[in-house]
Amino acid sequence: MDKIWLENSALKAVDDYWEYTRIVGDDDGGKLFTPEQYEEYKRRVLPQRMKNRLYVSFGVPGGIDCKLIGPETQCFCSHRYKQHKTEWEVVPSERPLALPCQVRGCHCPAYQYIPKLGSNPVRCRCKHLPWDHSEGTGHLCKMCSSCSGFQSPYTCGCGQPASAHQTIAETKEEREVRGQPVGRNVPYAAMGGLTGFSSLLDGYLALEASGSGEQEKRETEKGLLLNWEPQELLNSEQ
Repeated sequence: MDKIWLENSALKAVDDYWEYTRIVGDDDGGKLFTPEQYEEYKRRVLPQRMKNRLYVSFGVPGGIDCKLIGPETQCFCSHRYKQHKTEWEVVPSERPLALPCQVRGCHCPAYQYIPKLGSNPVRCRCKHLPWDHSEGTGHLCKMCSSCSGFQSPYTCGCGQPASAHQTIAETKEEREVRGQPVGRNVPYAAMGGLTGFSSLLDGYLALEASGSGEQEKRETEKGLLLNWEPQELLNSEQ
């Protein structure tokens, strides 16, 4: 395999572009901001983003977070979390908080995580896949008439059926009340529930029991939360 050698200036340019895409996302409309526009964007958007960050997880209410949602995590509608509405000037007070898909033509009313078996999403009781169902409310099957809406017989590693799980979007304050880790403030868009490398593990593997915060404590003691690089975490997130 041929090796590619880059000068330090080129490596820095790659890092700067990576950070730009994680901060700006699609807000530039596909045309790169000028340096002046970029600085103005960060000055205007980042304080509000960090103040109103939403932590998104999938789990049984009162139990562990079985899955922490990141920017690349797919929704039932097949689009990724970062393609849904994830930021507000003022976070709505009603709960559950709906995060509608912003992809043109998609009728998904709220981000909803669907578990996977390996690289494939779980199937409905009617044997059809999520994309064989409507992304709209009710998730009726488009392939058969016997299905009353997507329901999977899947049982999570936590021991509870998929039907007992919910996708939860919460503020930093609400998450702290539950005793769950919130990590440190980062400027990147659609970070969801990612707070450290253990966020990439299923909840029953990370052993983040609701209300304990022990996993975050152990990571902090090891320096994993103090020194972790969000860039590395996002490169690993699926």
